[in-house]
Amino acid sequence: MSEIKALCDKVRQVSYDIHVYHGHGHLEKVYENALANRLRKAGLRVEQQHPIKVYDEDGTIIGDYFADLLIDGHLIVELKTAKTLAPEHEAQILGYLKSSKSEHGLLINFGSYKFEIRKFAWTNGKPQRTQGTQSFLVSLLSAISVFFAVMQS
Repeated sequence: MSEIKALCDKVRQVSYDIHVYHGHGHLEKVYENALANRLRKAGLRVEQQHPIKVYDEDGTIIGDYFADLLIDGHLIVELKTAKTLAPEHEAQILGYLKSSKSEHGLLINFGSYKFEIRKFAWTNGKPQRTQGTQSFLVSLLSAISVFFAVMQS
């Protein structure tokens, strides 16, 4: 478990660095290429637009979908360039995890001025979501800023 956590932490930091450097406003492919490039330079195995088999409940292969990134063979990364992450984006990554029988995924949004990342896991037939560290920190800093603005008024 600590291996996947360390991998997610690495992807999270590199993604945040890309968001800081490139900002928001590019097409999704630009962020995909940047993230793949930087993760490869960090020594990780990264596959772009990697086909992943989708299974029905009886194990029959019913199709493929293409993961934006597959990192080290077991972490699916879905990228977005939206104003904000929406429930349908979460449903998409959870659907990918469930039907491909994968356990771990990251949903990253580069389209907002605020960096957004969410970690998902599909274990024992149930979805789990953990709050992204940067997203939590940004929310905390925003709350602190509002508090001091109100105090000064």
